[in-house]
Amino acid sequence: MDDTSTPINNDDFICSFVDSPVRPSIDPKRVLLGNFAPVDELPPTVVEGGEPLPPCLDGVYIRNGPNPQFFPKSPYHFLDGDGMLHMIKICQGKATFCSRYVKTHKYLMESKTGYPIVPNFIAGFNGVVPSMARLVLTWARVLTKQFDPLRHGFGVANTSVAFLCGRLFALCESDLPYEVKVTEDGDIITLGRHDFRSREPFLRMTAHPKIDKATGEAFGYGYDVVRPYLTFYRIDCGGRKQKGVPISSMEKCAAIHDFAVTENYVVFPDTQIVMNPWWILRGRSAVGIDPDKIPRLGIIPRYAEDERGMRWIDAPGFNMLHCVNAWEEDGGAAIVMVASNIVSAEHIFDDMESSQLTLEKLTIDVKAKSMKRQSLSTQVLDFAVINPAYAAKKNRYVYAGVKGPKSWLGVVKLDLSLTDDDGSDCTVASHLYGPGWCGGEPFFVAREPNKPAAEEDDGYLITYVHDENTQESKFLVMDAKSPTLDIIAAVKLPQRVPNGFHGLFKKLPGEIDQEQCQDPYGDTSSGESATNS
Repeated sequence: MDDTSTPINNDDFICSFVDSPVRPSIDPKRVLLGNFAPVDELPPTVVEGGEPLPPCLDGVYIRNGPNPQFFPKSPYHFLDGDGMLHMIKICQGKATFCSRYVKTHKYLMESKTGYPIVPNFIAGFNGVVPSMARLVLTWARVLTKQFDPLRHGFGVANTSVAFLCGRLFALCESDLPYEVKVTEDGDIITLGRHDFRSREPFLRMTAHPKIDKATGEAFGYGYDVVRPYLTFYRIDCGGRKQKGVPISSMEKCAAIHDFAVTENYVVFPDTQIVMNPWWILRGRSAVGIDPDKIPRLGIIPRYAEDERGMRWIDAPGFNMLHCVNAWEEDGGAAIVMVASNIVSAEHIFDDMESSQLTLEKLTIDVKAKSMKRQSLSTQVLDFAVINPAYAAKKNRYVYAGVKGPKSWLGVVKLDLSLTDDDGSDCTVASHLYGPGWCGGEPFFVAREPNKPAAEEDDGYLITYVHDENTQESKFLVMDAKSPTLDIIAAVKLPQRVPNGFHGLFKKLPGEIDQEQCQDPYGDTSSGESATNS
């Protein structure tokens, strides 16, 4: 970046005199209320008091979510916020908590100028005239090198956290991952944007990569608004991205949020959620719904070098959001998937409160190119997880968040062995937080992770919850085997944790310390780096 460039700031003029009236779903004064409101960074802070914590929780729990650096003046969608990591580090029952922004290129440039310079991707294009004004202003900023999205990306790293090839990353699907590091005192440092030593252009990656613990490989993909609309790739156990496999049979750009990987196959959902940059010229977001499109599933061999083995199966009414797990049966003749489905796709962006999400079990006959779908619950569920040891293997239990009108009201436990053709509810345990409380995605931690004979549900569910009545946030630990998912510990946190997305738990010491990981390709940084200031 040219430090001598003069900041161009006409955002206030556009917001005050050009912007069209905003819908409630993109009005920042309505979106950023209650526990959706942003918080400031919090350095490592010792957590006082609380019940004793199980020894298996010695480690770090990190959850990602949107948290705008500046309160938006322009149209804003919940998905547009800057990524912030909220982490509790536990050592011998003592806890330290911190909240840190992921120091993306976008974050650093806006921090330097003191105001937003990147249009909100989901909500920023609202009306023809303001959309054109923001496009011109953005190009001016790129040409004057106020920021450089082609070289350094423009993503917000606000969606998930993943441990890939011995390193920890914050991810969103509009950019490459950002590597972060947990320090000994419980802080989080952003090390920089990472391209996994790709030998070909590599600009973005899914926020939901899949890791094979047996081989150390990771699998990912990126979608684009030009052909090929989808590219699939593998990252080897040494941390190097292999040559991508273009999927030319994708007819349009679908905004694919998640996918599935089994022992021999990869499954991609081609949903009604699409991207069309030409929509911006009509004054609307580039991300939207194509109601005339029939969703389908694409199946390709896991180690395919081209798409000649790609098979497509029509899946009317199935708009997959998250894949909970997937495995093979009958010697690979069938693929079983557990996934969330957006029943009312037309509401997913404009009216998230009314969007209906269901958990389903799909059984796919690979050769016949057919499938059977079964609903797992009558409740509105998503943010579902399993015991991580059963990833890509047949599992019995699923733990999911219960969605309410504005937030996640509790957690349920589903028993997949109860699925049958009559669509019976598989819920076997539940825990609702109570009036005024909201939560998010749970995470399963095994009580004895090194015990092969341990029962699948022998462990704990951990998550962050918030009480709107007292403005207190807590780290919650629930007994996963209990029929009521009993709370065994509730640790009061020193700062509010806003509603967010996905997280993970990792044991300490060693596993989260990048300096102890062996990387045959040397330094991990792909260009610029950033640190906490």
